[in-house]
Amino acid sequence: MEMLLPIGWTKAPGYAHGVAASGKLVFVSGQVGWDEKHCFTAADLAGQVRTALENVVIVVAAAGGRPEHIARMTWFVTDKSDYIRLRAEIGQAYRMVMGKHYPAMSVVQVAALVEDEALVEIEATAVVPV
Repeated sequence: MEMLLPIGWTKAPGYAHGVAASGKLVFVSGQVGWDEKHCFTAADLAGQVRTALENVVIVVAAAGGRPEHIARMTWFVTDKSDYIRLRAEIGQAYRMVMGKHYPAMSVVQVAALVEDEALVEIEATAVVPV
């Protein structure tokens, strides 16, 4: 996997501007902060981010991949100001699950998620070497 940094661009803080990769594509549907029995494990945004990321990694592992094979993620949050205010805690949760791997990412505020308790939903695409 090659992280792309166009000539003259400043390195992105906490994500890649783009990623080039080849291998088996793995598409992970939106994951929220609940466990395998659909029980939420945290009521706060940082806690739900950690669990949602763990769920993404578990799905990627089912295809033989690891966190560093994740090429892109889209995060849907219900409160942008919460996301910004809790950036340090979210960053810590991110690094606990993903290490120092920063794929292409977008964060979008949405009015609501289907699961009423969900504060974040994360979908991902991974490219697992073959």
